[in-house]
Amino acid sequence: MKKVLVCLLSMFMMIMLTGFTFFDDENQDSFDIDNLYDYQKEFKTEELSVCSMNSAKTYMDYRMTTLVSSKQYQFLNYECTVDTKTGFLYDEEGFIAVALGSYYGEIGDRFYFTLDSGVVLPLVKGEEKADEDTDSSGCYHTLDGSVIEFVIDSDYASNYFFSNGNGLVLNGNYNNYSLFSGSVVKVEKVLDEKNEKLVSYKAEDITPVNIDMFNYASGY
Repeated sequence: MKKVLVCLLSMFMMIMLTGFTFFDDENQDSFDIDNLYDYQKEFKTEELSVCSMNSAKTYMDYRMTTLVSSKQYQFLNYECTVDTKTGFLYDEEGFIAVALGSYYGEIGDRFYFTLDSGVVLPLVKGEEKADEDTDSSGCYHTLDGSVIEFVIDSDYASNYFFSNGNGLVLNGNYNNYSLFSGSVVKVEKVLDEKNEKLVSYKAEDITPVNIDMFNYASGY
């Protein structure tokens, strides 16, 4: 009996020390990628200028952020949950973690990115693209042109979206997945106050796109 208690205590301590919450059977409805096709904006916003309409959407693995004392490490590991179905990380309000340039505020800031398909992506800044890797305004990555860089668990993402022969999820570009396909046409910074009435936005005629053999994922 004592050995059992010691084992249980050890497991509990390991979970507490990791600080990371994993998606499980008890909260399966807390995040569902299919809900993005008919997403409802819950928060009031202020509109920002669209600094780039580039459609590229790369990714990085959250485990590449290793500096424990950094804001991004603390946010990704202690304020986000990993969805073991898709590999996305999301915060307590269901906003998907991404890396954005310094143009887009601070770690933890939330945004609604609207694509030309009509899909609204609820995103939270969980990592920051280094200024030396972006244009002078801190908007997009100079190497691939991407504004949005999803922060993921690449193991789970590979199982859901499938890796190609080069080992990159969706050839390194989430724009190759119909839900995320399209240019950014509107950006809104999310405010703390919620709307009294939910506003629903439904995408129309979402169709698969041709794979464009985009072979880059920054992963820094």
